Amino acid sequence: MKRLVVFLLALGGACFLLESCATGNTLSGVVRDSSGPVSGAIVRIQTTNEFTLTNNEGEFTFSELPFGESVSLSAWKPGYYIGGGEEFPVGTHDIRITLVPLTEEDNPAYLWISASADAGEAENCQNCHAGKENEPLPFDEWQRDPHAHSAENPRFLTMYSGTDMEGHQSPLTRYDFNPDYGRYTLPPDPNQPYYGPGYQLDFPGAAGNCAACHTPAAAVNAPYGTDPRAVSGAGAEGVTCDFCHKVWDVKLNADGLPYPNMPGVLSFEFRRPPQGHQFFAGPYDDVAPGEDTYAPVYTQSRYCAACHFGEFWNVQIYNSFGEWLASPYSDSETGQTCQDCHMPPRGNDHFVRFDKGGRQRDPSTVFSHDMTVTPALLQQAITLQAQAERLENQVTVTVTLTNTGAGHHVPTDSPLRQMILLVQADAAGTSLPLLNGPVLPEWAGVGDASQGYYAGLPGTLYAKTLQEMWTEVTPTGAYWNPTRILSDNRIPALESDTTRYVFDASPIAESSPITIRVQLLYRRAFTTLRDQKGWDIPDILMAQQTLTVSK
Repeated sequence: MKRLVVFLLALGGACFLLESCATGNTLSGVVRDSSGPVSGAIVRIQTTNEFTLTNNEGEFTFSELPFGESVSLSAWKPGYYIGGGEEFPVGTHDIRITLVPLTEEDNPAYLWISASADAGEAENCQNCHAGKENEPLPFDEWQRDPHAHSAENPRFLTMYSGTDMEGHQSPLTRYDFNPDYGRYTLPPDPNQPYYGPGYQLDFPGAAGNCAACHTPAAAVNAPYGTDPRAVSGAGAEGVTCDFCHKVWDVKLNADGLPYPNMPGVLSFEFRRPPQGHQFFAGPYDDVAPGEDTYAPVYTQSRYCAACHFGEFWNVQIYNSFGEWLASPYSDSETGQTCQDCHMPPRGNDHFVRFDKGGRQRDPSTVFSHDMTVTPALLQQAITLQAQAERLENQVTVTVTLTNTGAGHHVPTDSPLRQMILLVQADAAGTSLPLLNGPVLPEWAGVGDASQGYYAGLPGTLYAKTLQEMWTEVTPTGAYWNPTRILSDNRIPALESDTTRYVFDASPIAESSPITIRVQLLYRRAFTTLRDQKGWDIPDILMAQQTLTVSK
């Protein structure tokens, strides 16, 4: 017997039921796969936070929806592609959404898709994920990001090749032999031109595993056999879009870190689709229709672990992921993930062009793909507090640096990076000599201070300083050789470091004011190496403070 439902429309479009209006503002249906109903599936009104779970019979219901409107539904459950994507008028009650099981296999024969539309394929990322003017979408943001340029980064390539920026190559590494230890490396010959270290100088003809992070799409099937200088196609696009969205998980040790000497593709688990199919994984469970699915790893810091942790020759070289893991930021209730800081929402309300099927979303759920470490981001990392006091013929300056904005040490990752704290005191243009306190080491640069060579000046250099075991070259960036950590005074998350400097004020009249200038600079490579390679990498001002003291 048909159910008779009678509606009367009154003021404001309200719905009054003579029998029942319950079916008028609801949606219901069932989620199935090829075997029958699917329980526990998330059925979502696409692009919103409104969702429900299917019951044991695969059934779902949405209630209290706007009468007379239509909504688009998606469905997803672990182990399946996202299903749905169709629009239904509110009041529909025979909805059927079919889920297709996700393949558990990875296809090593898969050919990566170029991100660039110039490649001429319908699925090139730029076709749908590049915006118009003042509408930066993920492709545009990624193009600005260093990940897109990891294959062509000149510092990486010159370190790999052992050349400078003009292509001059240092001599091959020299060796000697010790009866107890065997062959060992010698320092560079001081009588020969030298353009800095290089992997190819120490291991000529061996590809190494550098490509596992810098050209991962090219190296995924040959992590120890890929020369990053010889890659082409999508493999030359650095950390390219298709590669990132085929990552399924990251293999971690029992301590939560990647396994030693397993950088990049060696620690990733992939889901590359079989021939005739396409597949993308990401942080949304409602991207439908298509062969896409949600993977939790995209919103977890572990996604970053494979390329931001490196242990070679039993020495931990770079470890921003492990530093985060050991910090309060890793607390699942109160902390923040890597993505929270490095992929924040920047106002976009869609990530696919509307003319290509994009849907409007809450801007707080659309994450930026531009992870560039800008001066502004560096300046947010450290809080500088300086105090100065003059007592008789001395001025004491106390400087405290606090890592208030980074979830890892500052500086982090590459051991070439440093922070240089400069403390200067002068009166009427005359610099006051330092009586007590730290001075900058030789590797802050010996030479003209006006050109950035600060060795011997009052201050502190913060870095993880590596020394090569046999040559004792210090500091070194050639961590493909056995090294030891000579020192590490970087500032961990939420921790502080305080240094004090006492200057001689005796030549200065008691009534004359003394100016204290404190600067914190970020330097991306040690001065000697920078000069050997010819890298143009100016220091970045992170913080500064000026004080005036008088009797």
